[in-house]
Amino acid sequence: MEMEKAVKMFFFPFVGGGHQIPLIDTARVFASHGATSTILTTPSNAPHFHNSITRDQQNGLPITVHTLPADIPDTDMSAGPMVDTSALLEPLRHFLLQHPPDCIVVDMFHRWAGDILHQLRIPRIIFTGNGCFARCVHENIMEHVSLQSLSSDSEPFVVPNLPDAIEMTRSQLPVFMRNPSLFPDRIKQLEENSFGTIINSFHDLEPAYADHIRAELGKKAWLVGPVSLCNRTVADKTERGKPHTIDEQKLLNWLNSKKPNSVLYVSFGSLVRLPSEQLREIAYGLEASDQPFIWVVGNVLNSSKNEENGNGIPEGFEQRMKELDKGLMLRGWAPQLLILGHDAIGGFMTHCGWNSTLEGVCSGVPMITWPLTAEQFSNEKLITKVLRIGVQVGSKEWVMWNTEWKEFVGREKVEFAVKKLMVESEEAKEMRTRVRDIAGKAIRAVEHGGTSYNDAEALIQELKARRLGNQI
Repeated sequence: MEMEKAVKMFFFPFVGGGHQIPLIDTARVFASHGATSTILTTPSNAPHFHNSITRDQQNGLPITVHTLPADIPDTDMSAGPMVDTSALLEPLRHFLLQHPPDCIVVDMFHRWAGDILHQLRIPRIIFTGNGCFARCVHENIMEHVSLQSLSSDSEPFVVPNLPDAIEMTRSQLPVFMRNPSLFPDRIKQLEENSFGTIINSFHDLEPAYADHIRAELGKKAWLVGPVSLCNRTVADKTERGKPHTIDEQKLLNWLNSKKPNSVLYVSFGSLVRLPSEQLREIAYGLEASDQPFIWVVGNVLNSSKNEENGNGIPEGFEQRMKELDKGLMLRGWAPQLLILGHDAIGGFMTHCGWNSTLEGVCSGVPMITWPLTAEQFSNEKLITKVLRIGVQVGSKEWVMWNTEWKEFVGREKVEFAVKKLMVESEEAKEMRTRVRDIAGKAIRAVEHGGTSYNDAEALIQELKARRLGNQI
């Protein structure tokens, strides 16, 4: 009977889009497998996914949301792992004592959670928000490479002990890798004593690296993605992440007027702020490429909150693009899944965040890679060197989301990359064919009997077996 009883899983996402969105989707995935899923969040974050959870409940899925009384700001990940969420500790402890689950899936940035979960003897499963490839690259560098011995930040080196020959430079690595003392020890401890790791990826995307994590790095991991594929309806795709003010019908009408594969989608995520100088270079490069585009313009570096988003756009540019019917400028949160899934989209200029990378892959859209921060330079290597479904724009320097840039990518490089991807050369056709093949594999991975489906089922069975063992 205990093996038949539904597994009770809690999901504890970090605040903000980059980590919150995929973990919410992960909770929905496990609910679709019959696990009783409860999302633990704050009152200010719960409205961001209220509608999708309500629709799941109406469709009979066993999923709920519990808000912890203490609240913290909606940071949108803007301060990264230094955001202190420990005000949630006592409300979390109280809830877990009253409603003990079979496990809790916790974001790695809740670095304080390890002690309390250990005390309560609740299995914790870690969610890191990145894929297998980047994880292998970073762990092997930290284990085997003396970064201080390199002659300069720009000196290339081959990452040892990987299935492929991957070159990196010190300037492309996160600051905590260059200075390990900046990486909180409690994040390491949170994972070291965990039940394992849930990864938002699928085996056929990075098979050698999924195997490497398990065999060479000795990590217990379940690949259950791409979790974004649980968003099947237009409503789910439109509302995913945050409410937006974009007229979706106007957006779709514009896309419907374009030829298949003719439009470039440009978005750098919700975290990094681009300097005005870089926005101008992007604008002039897009204009010179003569390709239709949708550009999601985020906040500008050092701009006041009272200033309109996109104040670095050259004067007259937006009006020219509108009159020529060449470009559509969006501000604020955009329905990315809806846009990428449209037949008119033929390319994606991206910062290589893992969520965006997966969403581009699942939509069968090749990419122009412009990594900026976090593990994005590693993701670029996966896209361009391993999968060969993208073109590099030429970004070389890892930057913090809110710091001044040392160098910019010029308009000529932007124009060159756009034309290389969007003009139907043999190379571009081959990239398009490869990414569409991977997109098909992504869909099959989450279907009944697929690798991600089976990994989710395997974790549920392990949790049931553990529960049964504890009662003997």
